[in-house]
Amino acid sequence: MATRGAHTLFTPEEYITLERKAMPDAETVRSEYVKGEIIPMSGASFAHNLITGNIQIELGTRLKDSGCSVLANEMRVSSPLTSSYFYPDIVVVCEEPRFEDDVFDTLLNPVVIIEVLSPTTEAYDRGEKFSHYRQLESLKEYIIVSQDKVNVERFGRTGEDWIVTYYQELDQHLLLTSIQCELPLQEIYNRVTFLE
Repeated sequence: MATRGAHTLFTPEEYITLERKAMPDAETVRSEYVKGEIIPMSGASFAHNLITGNIQIELGTRLKDSGCSVLANEMRVSSPLTSSYFYPDIVVVCEEPRFEDDVFDTLLNPVVIIEVLSPTTEAYDRGEKFSHYRQLESLKEYIIVSQDKVNVERFGRTGEDWIVTYYQELDQHLLLTSIQCELPLQEIYNRVTFLE
């Protein structure tokens, strides 16, 4: 979850250096990087963390023998064409992962990215962040999951276009065609309580 900070501009190299220095420090807040701006990421709610964990467990179980890896929260993704860096909630990478350099902490070839929406980041995740993700040639599906109601949106790449499919009932299954996987919404929202 990202919130906009001060407008001091940094180079991508400065950003990566700052992030790598901060990694061992548990009290340091992770940040994303867009157009020279470092954007601190705020903490996540209980529902957000529960949904992210549910998805990671379910995807990990379903993909364990597939050659794909499921990574949550800490895997930085680079969008080289836009010189931007993000920490998606969930990333799926298949085949051999490609990294920006030999530190192996910045992934270049995600196939699926999943973001769990927060009130403060919804517009950013739907708009600017998705515009950067769309520049990733490897990305086939972008999934947005609401945390305050049953609502999952799947954006699938078809040539140059992105086609959206909505899932809004707990008895539905999210179809992830790029990785040949289905996720029941009942499992995504397991133990999540919605406010009236």
